[in-house]
Amino acid sequence: MTATPRLSGELPLHIQAPRLVAKPVIGWFAHIGRFGMMVLELIRALPDWRRWVPRAVEQCQNVGYGSLFIVLLTAGFAGAVTSLQAGYQFTGSVPIYVMGAVVTESIILELGPVLTALILAGRIGARYAAELGTMRVTEQIDALESLGRNPASHLLLPRVVAGIVMVPALVMLANGTGLLAGWAAAKSSLGITDADFVYGSRYFFRSFDLWYSMIKAEAFGMVVTMIPCYVGFTADQGAEGVGRATTTAVVTSSVMILLLDTVLAKLLLPGV
Repeated sequence: MTATPRLSGELPLHIQAPRLVAKPVIGWFAHIGRFGMMVLELIRALPDWRRWVPRAVEQCQNVGYGSLFIVLLTAGFAGAVTSLQAGYQFTGSVPIYVMGAVVTESIILELGPVLTALILAGRIGARYAAELGTMRVTEQIDALESLGRNPASHLLLPRVVAGIVMVPALVMLANGTGLLAGWAAAKSSLGITDADFVYGSRYFFRSFDLWYSMIKAEAFGMVVTMIPCYVGFTADQGAEGVGRATTTAVVTSSVMILLLDTVLAKLLLPGV
C-alpha cells in the first residue's frame, strides 16, 4: 500500500508545528526591537524643543480639554455606584463612617486612574493610531523624512509629552469628581453625615495613596500615547491596515493598562 504523496511545498507536521509557534514569537521580538528604536528616537528629539513644544501644547489641549467631559462623567458615575454598592454590602455590619473610607480608597487607588486610562486608550489611542496610520499610508511621513525633518520631533514626541502631562491632571480631577459624587450619593441614599464621611475618609487615608495614584497615571499616560503612536507609525499600506492598526492600538493599550495596574500594585503597595 503506497503512501499518499505530499503536495508540493507542504512541510511535514513535525516541522510545521514549531514554525507556527516560532513565527509569532519572532514577530513579537521584532516589535519590541522597533519599539525600542522609537523610544531612542524620542530621546534624540528632546533637544529640538523649538519644534515639538508648540505641537505638544496643541496636543495637550486635545488630550486634556477634549477628554475632560467624558472623564469627569465616568468618574462621577463610578463614585456614585461605588458608594451605593458599599452601602448595600456593608450597612448594618460595619460602622457607617467606613463608607467614606471605601469610596475614597476605591476612587484614588483604583477606579480613578484605571477608568481614566481606559477611556483615553479608546479616545486618544484610537485617534493617534488612525492619524499616524493615515499619514503613513498616504506617504506624508515619507515626504517629511525626504525633506530632512525628523518625524519623532514633529509627530511622535508632542503626542507622548501631551499624554505624560495631561493624563495625571485628568486622573486628579477624576479622583476629586468621584469623591464628590460618592459623597453626595452616600448622603442621599445611606443617610451618612458629612462628619462621618470625612472621618472615615481621613481615618484610613495615607499620604502615599495620592502618590500611588499619580505614579499609575504617569505610567498609563505613557501607555495610551506611546503604544498607539508606534502602531500607527508602523501601519501597513491601505485602508485595511489603518483600521487594523487602530483596533490593535486600543486593545494593546487596554491590556497593558490592566497589566501595569497589577504590577504596580504588587511593587508599590506595602504589605501586598
